[in-house]
Amino acid sequence: MIEIISPPPSSLRLRMDDAALGANWRILDAMSGAATAGAAVKANAYGLGSGTITQALAGAGCRAFFVAHWGEVPELLAHVPAEQIAVLHGPLNAQDVGFAQATGTRPVLNSLPQARRWIEAGGGPCHVMVDSGMNRLGFALDDLGDAIFASLDIDICLSHLASADENVVQNARQLASFEGIRQLVTAKRYSLANSAGIALGRAYHADLTRPGIALYGGIVRPEFAGRIAQVAFPEAAIVQVRTLQAGDCVGYNATFTAAGPMRVGILGVGYADGYLRCWSGKGRFAWQGREVPVLGRVSMDLTIVDLSDVPDCREGDWLGAVYDLPLAAQTSGLSQYELLTLLGQRFSR
Repeated sequence: MIEIISPPPSSLRLRMDDAALGANWRILDAMSGAATAGAAVKANAYGLGSGTITQALAGAGCRAFFVAHWGEVPELLAHVPAEQIAVLHGPLNAQDVGFAQATGTRPVLNSLPQARRWIEAGGGPCHVMVDSGMNRLGFALDDLGDAIFASLDIDICLSHLASADENVVQNARQLASFEGIRQLVTAKRYSLANSAGIALGRAYHADLTRPGIALYGGIVRPEFAGRIAQVAFPEAAIVQVRTLQAGDCVGYNATFTAAGPMRVGILGVGYADGYLRCWSGKGRFAWQGREVPVLGRVSMDLTIVDLSDVPDCREGDWLGAVYDLPLAAQTSGLSQYELLTLLGQRFSR
């Protein structure tokens, strides 16, 4: 039998500021007025680690957590009660229903077939999603007259805003639709606003808001600037230091050529880790408060940076990616959501 030996620590790490995360939730909860803020922790808490994120948010006072897939539930169950966990995609088959009923996790029903599947298996407390104009998940308005709604024990009636990060007429249209939905669907609580929706004001708050990206440092509306703090800080170790001479080329396809002698560092991070090729020649890392630029093309596992202005930086030292979400989105062309969810599993969290 081969002895399994644990590997050494990764040369990539994702440093998390739990204090900033908790502070962000409290700010969003306060901005939600009479409503309470929940938390979207789907997609591994936007790539940051759903178990540790859920634990930290629960410690801050959060009591409602939303994931997309049933496979995301077990990671949360170690930290919060099952009834606080909602699965947005709903029960697609008998196995989903059985898992929900066995654990007490709340399904979000999105269609008449899902509602019938739930009731036929014995039912229980659930949530429902109703489409108010996004045409994504949710019951159609025409479904709301179906007799099955009288059989559902609905805790939260949800809908979702499509363009809350913009000042557009669609927001008011969806709000009006949601007000009509509230007259047709009997539930203990109602929920419409995502992160950006919180900033739209009291009319959008209902009973429960569902922030996601703003929890993790995203600035999706001007109202959050100066209030929401950065939470995630990707860091990579230098695996080699090299000295270049004038005319030496860097990386794939030689997109950078040294004009003179220079010192460069090879970082163990690349597009396989979510640091995509769009950062080539644009990205920056920082060491002890001094920034260094990315040189040449980002490759799968490696990124090259200019160490000329940090002569005391050595192999094995850690550099932090300059990754403030709104600024990083502007530089890279990626959305703030992609910047987090792309971060790969080789980052220790």
